[in-house]
Amino acid sequence: MSVRSVLRFVRCGAFAAEVNVEIFEDARSWAPYLSLEDAYKLDDVRDALRAGDVDRASRLAERVYRLTPVGVSGETTGGTDDGSRSV
Repeated sequence: MSVRSVLRFVRCGAFAAEVNVEIFEDARSWAPYLSLEDAYKLDDVRDALRAGDVDRASRLAERVYRLTPVGVSGETTGGTDDGSRSV
């Protein structure tokens, strides 16, 4: 059995977090899989983000982000001088 550490990205509403978990790979069973502890950790981070509790999510995750939309289809951007270009 091999174990490797990876970052999982959890997104909920306007927040996202990078959570460090261990992935287990074993040829004799369903693989890859998480430990029960890491699965609960992902759930706890998701619950904290859903509740808007950034402090709690920050204690469990490597990084926490607030997501900000940068453009919407049909909205003009400042890409050209005359403003005629749209995304």
